[in-house]
Amino acid sequence: MREIVLDTETTGISAADGHRLVEIGCVELDNHVPTGRVFHEYLNPEREVDAGALEVHGLSNEFLSDKPLFADIAERFLEFVGDAPLVIHNAAFDMGFLNAELKRLGRPPLPDEQAIDTLAIARRKFAGAQNSLDALCRRFGIDNSNRTKHGALLDAELLAEVYLELVGGRQFGLGLAGQKDAGGEAGMRRLSHLPKREARPKPLNSRLSDAERESHAAFIASFGAPALWTSSKN
Repeated sequence: MREIVLDTETTGISAADGHRLVEIGCVELDNHVPTGRVFHEYLNPEREVDAGALEVHGLSNEFLSDKPLFADIAERFLEFVGDAPLVIHNAAFDMGFLNAELKRLGRPPLPDEQAIDTLAIARRKFAGAQNSLDALCRRFGIDNSNRTKHGALLDAELLAEVYLELVGGRQFGLGLAGQKDAGGEAGMRRLSHLPKREARPKPLNSRLSDAERESHAAFIASFGAPALWTSSKN
């Protein structure tokens, strides 16, 4: 199953107030495993970055001034995303900005049901605890030491690791049969794509010496009666 882990940075906190995207970062997963394919763009927002937003991500007006417009990258972005589920931390925020940009171009919005909100998942699993991306990295022992500022691609990479932990952990296929939470279902999905193991075409050479075989046979004979495991049926 293909999924896209997505994060954005913006000029401010509200798309409804005319704030714009300044960065998009996406990481592709296949059966919860990163494929190495990413989408990453800095964007010229055609407006000033608020001081508060600049403090968060450090992307200045000067840095963004020569970057492409969202209109220039929209087609490539939509092709990369396709109809895959979008894994987003606080999905309403990022989806609101993405759909505001798409609306400016006269394009249809990304449907809300396409988003998987990891913040909502974390709040259900860890009610009352801190569930920011940094807090979840600490909880799961994920190294986020490079996150001195928010960055869309870095945050998407960290979120991919957090998401795997939220839906069942790093070990594949340990969900119990009949388990109805996201972890059990994800575990079964991850197992389903693995190839079936074929019988070995040629047995491996024995690592026992003749002396070891003779010693073992003498040990078995010392019991005085045929042992169950020496039966020809076994």
